[in-house]
Formats: sequence, structure tokens, C-alpha cells
Amino acid sequence: MAATIKDIAKLAHVSIATVSRILSDRTESHTEETIARVRKAAKELAYQKNTAAIELVTKKSNVVAVIVSATPTNFSNQIIDGIQKKAAKHHLAVIILYAGENNTELQRKALQTVTERSVMGILLLAINLSPANLKFLTKSTIPFVFLALSFQDKTIPFIASDDFQIAYQATNFLISKGHRKIGLAAADFHISYTGYRRLAGYQKAMQEHQLQLVPDWVQDGNYSYQSGRQAIQAYMKNTQVTAVIANSDLAAMGVANQALDFGLSIPNDLSIISIDGTDFCTMFRPQLTSMTQSFYEMGSQGIDCLLNQKLSTAAQRFTAVSIQERESVKNI
Repeated sequence: MAATIKDIAKLAHVSIATVSRILSDRTESHTEETIARVRKAAKELAYQKNTAAIELVTKKSNVVAVIVSATPTNFSNQIIDGIQKKAAKHHLAVIILYAGENNTELQRKALQTVTERSVMGILLLAINLSPANLKFLTKSTIPFVFLALSFQDKTIPFIASDDFQIAYQATNFLISKGHRKIGLAAADFHISYTGYRRLAGYQKAMQEHQLQLVPDWVQDGNYSYQSGRQAIQAYMKNTQVTAVIANSDLAAMGVANQALDFGLSIPNDLSIISIDGTDFCTMFRPQLTSMTQSFYEMGSQGIDCLLNQKLSTAAQRFTAVSIQERESVKNI
């Protein structure tokens, strides 16, 4: 039979409570000698912690489930890093599941996998759930928070950037540099709430400066590198813009590389500001000026939301954004 903490306590000549605390890494009140004796006994007995059994008895889980989309961007690592580090501080385990890119079936499978086991909460990273799957999630009674995605519905908890402000500030920044023909590229402007809000921010800034809004300057996409390349191809066929707001760092790289293929110089012929501000901005040449989002904070605050029982289940927060000037934007 498998060893129990009672067996370890007997072998180490300590109480069961002492074994439980040490094996849970709550060692503050114990001597190094006691800790070593308990861990040696656990090793000799080949003890394996039965998390499911503990959760069944205590009716409390220390597991956080993170569901991640396959959206072709690169900011997920920063959010997951924030989740992992904050979870570790609170002795929480993290499991990660993938739900594809706008794939209703994969979303449902991920949700079912999570809701069929004991978890303390669910963090959904840039997941745009179908209406049926969102209904399934809300009926599960498991606390959840969406990360990097905001909602118009005030009953859905999220931690994200203000997408209106992202595009509004990016557009104003380019206008302050003298640009008047500004493109907005590589997002699902006419499908998702994120895209809709960014389009609204862009339009508001242009209108406030009484600048022309040319339909061809707005090029839809899925935030990918290829979307950025396709946007420049469209701009070159119609009215050439002097600056582009790319809706992810990968899309910005696509814009820049396609522009170079057309013989344009960045930023002399075309200025680019990227939305996200990940490490890719400084790895690329020229380094990309960016609207930088607080992805690490989104992950960290996501754990805080699940831990803080005083928060409403409909808590909605916007994290900070900032403009990081580098080399891809020029005054004209």
C-alpha cells in the first residue's frame, strides 16, 4: 500500500501535523534537523502526495487552471510568467490548457477538462469564447477571470488594457510627429470587441484633429505577421500612408519587412508603432516604437482576483499602457 503522512510521522518521530506542514513547504516554525528528518522519511517510504484525496477531504483546491488561445501573437509568455510567479508565492499549482484559435470545439473540451476536476479558479488568456461556451463557463460556479480581453458586458470579470486608449494614444502620438495619413492594420476591427474599440480610438483621434478617414487605411487581420505584410500590400495598391499602427508586435514586423521588400526605408519612408511592446520590439531592427501593455501585471493580478474573496465576481480592471519610443517613428 502507498505510504501515508501517518507512516512518515511514525518513522520521523514527529506529529502528523508537522509532516503535513513540512511537505506543504510551510517550514517556518521547524528546525532544519526536523525538516531534514521528515523529508528523508518521505523519500525512504517513496511517499507521493495524493492531491485529489487532499482536495476531497479539505474541499479546497490549490490549483489554478489557465486556458490559452492560439492567437498568433507573442505576449502570452509574459502573462503566464506573472501568473506563475504570483501563484508560487501562494503555494498554488498552475495547469495550462490550449483552446485553439476561435475554435468552439476546443474551447468546450478545455472548459470541460477544467470543470470536471477541482480547481480554485480559471484564468482565460485572450480567449474569445463562443456564446454557448461562455454560458457553460458562467454556470460552472468556478471563479474565473479573462486576461488581455475586455468586455462590454459588465457582468464578465476581466483584467486587460483599455483598447480604446491604446489606439487613441498611438494615433495622437503619430499626429504629434507630423503624420496625417495614418493606417491601422492587422486586427479584427469588425468582429471582436477588442478590434472594435481600437478602431473607435483611432477614429476619435483622427476626428479630433479634423483628419480625413480613408476606409482603405483600415486593414483587417488576425494580429499575425502575415496580416502585417498583407496590410502594406493593400496600402501600396491604394493611397500610401506615412505611418502605420500595427496591432501586435508580430504584425509590426510583418509591416516593416514587407515595406523593406517594396524598397521603403523604416522610418524614413514609413513610420511604425506597434501595439504590445514585448521583447520582439528591441530584437527587431530598427527597434519598434510601441504602445506597451502591462502583460505581467495582468497575470499577477489575475491570481490576486482569484485569491481575494472580497472582490466581486464581476471585477473589471484596466492595466497601464505606455508609449516606448525607439527607432521606427520619424518626425515629418
